Amino acid sequence: MGALEQGHYMDELEENDVELESDSEPEPELESDKEVKEAVRVLLEGIGEDCEREGLKRTPHRVAKAFREGTRGYNQKARDIVKGALFPEAGLVHINGHTGAACGMVLVNDLDLFSYCESCLLPFAIRCHVSYLPSSNRVVGLSKLSRVSDVFAKRLQNPQKLAKEVCAALDASIKPAGVAVVLQCSHVPFPETFVSSSDWNQVCSSARLGALEEDHAQWNDFLALLKLKGVNGIECSNTLQNWCPSLKNTVNGKNMGNNKSYSSMVSAVVSIIRAIGEDPSRKELVSTPYRYVQWLMRFKTSKTPEFKSILNLNANAEELKKEAIMTNGHGSKICYELSLPFCSQCEHHLIPFYGSVHIGWFGNAERCIDRAHLLALVQFYACKLQVQERMTRQIAESIHAWCDKGVAVVVEANHICMISRGIEKVRSSSATISVLGKFATDPVARASFLQSIPKCTG
Repeated sequence: MGALEQGHYMDELEENDVELESDSEPEPELESDKEVKEAVRVLLEGIGEDCEREGLKRTPHRVAKAFREGTRGYNQKARDIVKGALFPEAGLVHINGHTGAACGMVLVNDLDLFSYCESCLLPFAIRCHVSYLPSSNRVVGLSKLSRVSDVFAKRLQNPQKLAKEVCAALDASIKPAGVAVVLQCSHVPFPETFVSSSDWNQVCSSARLGALEEDHAQWNDFLALLKLKGVNGIECSNTLQNWCPSLKNTVNGKNMGNNKSYSSMVSAVVSIIRAIGEDPSRKELVSTPYRYVQWLMRFKTSKTPEFKSILNLNANAEELKKEAIMTNGHGSKICYELSLPFCSQCEHHLIPFYGSVHIGWFGNAERCIDRAHLLALVQFYACKLQVQERMTRQIAESIHAWCDKGVAVVVEANHICMISRGIEKVRSSSATISVLGKFATDPVARASFLQSIPKCTG
């Protein structure tokens, strides 16, 4: 990692003919991308970052690209997608189904989508289930149900509005006897309330038209098919109260103060909203710039504290409870604390990543560390613009500076920037490890610590 910190990493790539992120023939830059890039530089400077440091040089470009990809739905129309994908399926006239079609209900379930929350501009996850009742002896290509849903997901949204827009678009373009959309949505919590992935804000929203709205039996059939596919517990709500964590606190220009940095950051977010094709004066978006700035300020740069200011070194060892203490073949004690939750912000795309940290160290009565202090240390390094590899190393080095016998740190994380954009690898995760001191030289101790993680975390 030393080469990376000293800014030599890109030079090493060039020397070894490794393809860099920037192509030799870059695509023409859109005017909207230029506006977003300039706004991102203002935001980075507002939280005390250096836009020229390694790791942030291309962040404005990456963020502009992410917003362009994540809001491309503003330039797409559902009718254009469905056109040409309607196929005749008449069947036998005397055995037509309930809705006058050759078949009954059609269901496509478990469509994994992502959208940008219109309240705070953070991505939220969607599991989408779509059903329709064919009419006029025609059916639509199944992939179009997913593509139409994605058109409206790729806009600034909230769950209920998204369900209604997808439902209305399918009704207008397919002209079915009935259509229903159910969305199971999850919004990442803010760092100060994050405990585990189960703490994500969950809401289920739905929209129905035609026979699926008017005929209760048809709706029950839809729910039964979902249950058959393993989708249970569908309890849809039309209220979005506290759906987004930022909605719990009312924000506006008055309670942000007269800080010029805040004002410039808010103006920068307004320009981003306008650049992606939205109206910043729309009622639902008026407070969004303030909320997004408040989110970013949680990751404002701060000086690294001395480890002694975080750990209570004079604490009575008998009062410090450990998750576990193991003894390896050499009789040395390995202490560990597992599943320390964190939520951080990817410095490459300004999108959250979250997960758990597992820490092991060689300890004794004089070198006991309680869970609360380790959690404080993890949160300190998480609450800034980060990359997972660096955070893993920083936590390990901080503990090793105080307990130099040996430290092992494992970080397991889900990166929303990896699953909500680009390759969109849903349910993917990553793990990084840093070992120092005795853990680096003793494979038995290292194996003991690593094997303890699945046993205690399940």
